[in-house]
Amino acid sequence: MEYFFFFLLGVLVSVMSGFFGIGGGFILTPFLMLIGYEPVEAITTSLLFTIGSSLSGIVAHLRMKNIYWKEGLLLGISGMLATQIAKPFVLFLEERGYDEWVIPMLYIVMLSYFSVQMLKKEKAVQKGMQKRSPGIGKVLIIGFGAGLVSTTLGVGGGFIIVPLSVAFLGFPSKKAVGTSLFAVLFIVSSGFISYSFDVQIDLLVGLILVAGGLIGSQFGARLTNFFANGEITRLLGVLYISTVISVIMKLVNFNTAGLAITALFVLSFFVIAFVRMRSKKKTAEEQ
Repeated sequence: MEYFFFFLLGVLVSVMSGFFGIGGGFILTPFLMLIGYEPVEAITTSLLFTIGSSLSGIVAHLRMKNIYWKEGLLLGISGMLATQIAKPFVLFLEERGYDEWVIPMLYIVMLSYFSVQMLKKEKAVQKGMQKRSPGIGKVLIIGFGAGLVSTTLGVGGGFIIVPLSVAFLGFPSKKAVGTSLFAVLFIVSSGFISYSFDVQIDLLVGLILVAGGLIGSQFGARLTNFFANGEITRLLGVLYISTVISVIMKLVNFNTAGLAITALFVLSFFVIAFVRMRSKKKTAEEQ
């Protein structure tokens, strides 16, 4: 039953990974900490999972032509360089016992900022104010920042790349999602290889999560066809807010409440997706 739970967890997280372009670790790392994993172990496990979910998501977005290859490559390379800077910082925190509160606090600060940015940008999308302007300098800075955060928090970096690509590079949400997954693959592969020499994880659990992830990402990527760009942006903002609240619950030892908040968002997301798919199918049949 334990292994089935992790397989199902991998499927659910990777569906949202493929839909939002966030790699999956952004959701998985705080969840693993909520169920008792040490922060560094949760980070390393999530990076392994994100390799699989990103690969699967890339295949789906490739078919839908949602990837800007040049920008994705630049984001990935600059992010890989940053992972090598972040790893010593995380191990330093672990050695001194600071990781239990510093890493959750970093989640809270960064997710609070990006949730506001995504919800503000969604209004700009609705008003038609988006304009693509992918300057190389901007792309490299965003990729470097994503690499730092990826290795520090055990996330793919997509939860930074997607909102900043929308806000500062002018990417449509669907293109930001596909390009992010491509860049994330470089970043998480570098981060996991780096950590694997120093951190012991339950490899079987990691591989079971990856197996679930290979299934879910394909479905999540296809789900973007049922939503407008602005709707994806708004949902991502709400996801950030719910994750912030769950991490705060972890800090004050209300782990059950944190898990309930995470579960509520996941359930709401899948209900909305199911209703949207049924509605689109019904409309197509009537035509």
